[in-house]
Amino acid sequence: MDTDTELKSDPSKHIRIVNTFMKRRTHMNKNAEQALTDPAFAQYLVNNSCGDGNLNDIHDLRSLFVTTPNGFDAPLTLEIGFGLGDSLIEMAAADPGRNFIGIEVHEPGIGKCAYMAGTQNLTNIKIINGDAIQLLKQLPENHIDRIQLYFPDPWQKKRHYKRRFVNPERMAIVTRSLKVGGWFHTATDWEHYAFWMVEVLDGFAGLSNQAGSGHFIPRPDFRPMTKFERRGLDRGHGVWDLIYTKE
Repeated sequence: MDTDTELKSDPSKHIRIVNTFMKRRTHMNKNAEQALTDPAFAQYLVNNSCGDGNLNDIHDLRSLFVTTPNGFDAPLTLEIGFGLGDSLIEMAAADPGRNFIGIEVHEPGIGKCAYMAGTQNLTNIKIINGDAIQLLKQLPENHIDRIQLYFPDPWQKKRHYKRRFVNPERMAIVTRSLKVGGWFHTATDWEHYAFWMVEVLDGFAGLSNQAGSGHFIPRPDFRPMTKFERRGLDRGHGVWDLIYTKE
């Protein structure tokens, strides 16, 4: 089949994928490097942790916990873009009866998160390298109890708004994989993005704002406060949390 014929038969090849993230070069400390290469930490790393993660074989997140103490029936939380993993590890340690999966594209953060999980001997956490939207498209419907997105890139310039994670197209993918009664929880310290999200999510069929339309919730106790968040609050910056339930 020639190229023109192939493109006509598969219109999806014309679609330009717009990422919600930009991979940045950041320093990798020795602990993170060790976790990416030492077999002792391999139990936490679901796929290739260096370079572009291959997500093709990941179609069921619950099966990743079959051999762990909680098993696959435990409540499951997926965190999108966990950064260096500090809050994700804190949440997993504080709630041992719940399984946690973090997905991230930055190898230093992946390594650090795996290192912290290993040094604390956590059994309820797994780490995936790759694009969360690609992963969510491959998962079954009604699969995850909670999806959390904390302090995503606000993409401040208007021409970059299309890269913001919270938009109707991406939320359709997110909501599909949530269980009925499941939560989508997001938080941001950028006021414009906060009100952008509440407008998009309040208008999205199938999700219900726990605080009521147009309103935000106080930071829930289970979401750890990061040092950057605390520093911002000390300087008078705001932080906005939203939790939506799938109807």
